[in-house]
Amino acid sequence: MSDVTERLRHLRIPAMQAPMFLISGPEMVINACDAGVVGCFPAPNARTVETLDQWMADIKSANCANEKAAPWAVNLIVHPTYPRRDAELELVLKHKPPIVVTALGSPKHVVEQVHSYGGIVLADVVSPRFARKAVASGADGLILICVGAGGHTGYLSPFAFISEVRQWWDGLLVLGGGIGTGSAIHATQTMGADIAYLGTRFIPTAESLCQSEYKQMVADSHADDIVTSDAITGVKANWMRQSLVNGGYDPDDMPSQGSIDFASNGSDNKRWKDIWAAGQGVGASQSVSDVATIVRELESEYLASIERMPDLKNAILRG
Repeated sequence: MSDVTERLRHLRIPAMQAPMFLISGPEMVINACDAGVVGCFPAPNARTVETLDQWMADIKSANCANEKAAPWAVNLIVHPTYPRRDAELELVLKHKPPIVVTALGSPKHVVEQVHSYGGIVLADVVSPRFARKAVASGADGLILICVGAGGHTGYLSPFAFISEVRQWWDGLLVLGGGIGTGSAIHATQTMGADIAYLGTRFIPTAESLCQSEYKQMVADSHADDIVTSDAITGVKANWMRQSLVNGGYDPDDMPSQGSIDFASNGSDNKRWKDIWAAGQGVGASQSVSDVATIVRELESEYLASIERMPDLKNAILRG
């Protein structure tokens, strides 16, 4: 067992702050780790490689300064058309993040190099087929993206996805998709996952990089306000209804599939900046807060859910 995997067994709650495009930055990651959950950000959020270098240095320094902090993670796009792929990997080797999350491609390109300094690789996957490929490529763990996830979403029920993957994989399993409460974090464990992956819950925070209007819209929205469409980025994603309206779209009559272009980072920035993503768990956010407060709330809900289990078991036995 690696040192990183062992540290993951001692999180304050079994949760990971998911990387969110144009939202997660150094402040969110540092405060998430200090609060006792894994903090993660997408490398493309740093506009330049030089900025990314500084971000990773700042996060590493803060993380090392707090011996009780949870491990931090960086999310890499590993698709071969992504222009900064190799430059970002060089910075990974320089700063040695304990966890590297790969997305939009096979992790094979990074596994050996991350393992060289003792880090682990978690592969973001949306189907059992991709899960098998990721494991075959050497991934240390899987992040199952299920229906209801914010931004680029999955299409499978977490019940079906976990059950099928657990038939052949007994390694680290992270679950994402519509998780916004401590009881939902507990539920991921009862289904067979190890760690919950929460993104939307951390959008309306002081540490978030997004506009204040975006944060407030998340706090004001509910599950009925989430629209799934591939018109914006070419890949199915979950968007807040009002942001689609504000962007000139009819949420009930969205255009056909948009173009997928990993090479044009600038155009992606504009699409995501103007149209705002959120997951089906958006209703868990009632106000704009901060990361530490949210983790405390999640912990309280998580423990309450665990404490409820003996009562349910006793009721079954009495029946």
